[in-house]
Amino acid sequence: MSNGRVCEAPIKGELIILGGSSSQALTKAICGYLQIEPGEVTIQTFPDGETFLKLESDVRGRDCFVVQSTAPPVNDNLMELLIFVDSLRRASANRITVVIPYFGYARQDCKAEGRTPITAKLVSNMITTAGAHRVVTMNLHAEQIQGFFDIPVDHLSASRALARQFMSLRLENTVLVSPDVGNLKKANKFASIVGAELAIIDKRRQSGNSIKAVRIIGDVEGRNVMIFDDMITTAGTIHGAARLVRDRGAKSVYVGATHGIFAGRAVERILDAGIDYVCVTDTIEIPDAVRKALPKLEVVSVAPLFGEAIRRIHRHESVSALFNCESEIR
Repeated sequence: MSNGRVCEAPIKGELIILGGSSSQALTKAICGYLQIEPGEVTIQTFPDGETFLKLESDVRGRDCFVVQSTAPPVNDNLMELLIFVDSLRRASANRITVVIPYFGYARQDCKAEGRTPITAKLVSNMITTAGAHRVVTMNLHAEQIQGFFDIPVDHLSASRALARQFMSLRLENTVLVSPDVGNLKKANKFASIVGAELAIIDKRRQSGNSIKAVRIIGDVEGRNVMIFDDMITTAGTIHGAARLVRDRGAKSVYVGATHGIFAGRAVERILDAGIDYVCVTDTIEIPDAVRKALPKLEVVSVAPLFGEAIRRIHRHESVSALFNCESEIR
């Protein structure tokens, strides 16, 4: 993958990229990398709440990519994505690839108790039934969701973009703290990439939006602490982890996550936790209100990574080289 802002040569011909309502800025950035213009589409909402979509660009026989994160409002954006795919199928697109930077419902990936759904599987079935031929996504909450699809899935990682950003800060005396045991494998990988020691937090989930950090395994006193997670939703996990390491004498707290959802009391919790720096990617468009409330928030673009994946898929080249690129960060 090129480290520049654009690919080496413009993509021309049968490729067309269309952006959904939730990913307009990211779509433009991806097209900027590929040096093409986004496809034209009209999206409207009827007074009764129904979504109407019309493709303004000719897609017959073309290789079509739809970029749409199923971020809040999750159901509206998911329905729009399904309508997008159906429109492309009925307009005789040659191949339809859905690019879902943030895959909503990913946390409902198993039956945690009786009489509950596996909604991540339901969503994957809906996308396949609508007519998608391929899925490109990033940092799924549970990697096994790839197996829920009966079509090819390219699962990209934001590790490279986030690691580069944190290494540019040139922090010393660092320790990377895994916010929970389930995140240990990813945290260990990050620790090796950025050259930091590793510590682990033992936490307990009290409810759907309440997390309690119980203890920390490792030394954080007087250290610059880095905490990575796949997403920041209500910031319950991050809040508990940051408060705990602060109580244990951490000098500073730097937080990184792929998906910045910032739902509910997330901003309030981040401010209350004494976090010095927050970095997320642009898989989800960050509202201006959140940016203003969090002046130390940094947004790193993953558009070049998605753009390169799209370029390779379109040209029938290998995409696997993009999955594990930690060596290129060093």
